[in-house]
Amino acid sequence: MDFSFLDQLWLARIPLLKGLGVSVSISLLSIVVGTVLGVIVGLALVYGFRPVRWIVRGYTDFIRGTPVLVLVLASYYVLSTIGIDLGPFQAGVLALAVFCSSHVGELVRGALQSIPKGQTEAAKAIGLTFAQTFTYVLGPQALRQALPAWVNTAAEMVKASTLLSIIGVSELLLRTQELISRTFMSLEFYFFAGFLYFVINYGIERFGRYVERKTAVPS
Repeated sequence: MDFSFLDQLWLARIPLLKGLGVSVSISLLSIVVGTVLGVIVGLALVYGFRPVRWIVRGYTDFIRGTPVLVLVLASYYVLSTIGIDLGPFQAGVLALAVFCSSHVGELVRGALQSIPKGQTEAAKAIGLTFAQTFTYVLGPQALRQALPAWVNTAAEMVKASTLLSIIGVSELLLRTQELISRTFMSLEFYFFAGFLYFVINYGIERFGRYVERKTAVPS
């Protein structure tokens, strides 16, 4: 590797670490908030009253059919026109969380609907409330089925966080582009940024496998 690049990388370590921290924060917040909202969306799609299901179905179809970049721009520019002033960071997290919730909602819906109805009826027969039925019967089974696809969705949120540079969020990609404009080492810095994104997604994958092992049914 070119030693001049290593020198520039060392000099730029603070901006890159700050950008990496922002990217991790955006990804973590959007995944957590999006997953919580997605569980609610999935429950509404399966167990909600018919008007609620129609509204939530329209929400998921619209959001899933909208490019993430459009959601990011709408969260930052359109919301301000109706009096909701969000900073670039908050607008970006909102857009990614909404997008994540639509996909997680579909994952939860599919996982819940794949569970035989007899299990729900058996839970009612022994006096379990809906909350208890979901916590002890439906939830664990749905988690095991939805987990692999959830890992993919979480990884997509990490990659989608790069789009926030267009509204001025100083995440890893924007920091990298600023360094490239100063050093003209585009290949080296883009390769290094790609490596850092790989590390983040690899961590998500390992976390998913850990949860999968913990929730696996003993054979």
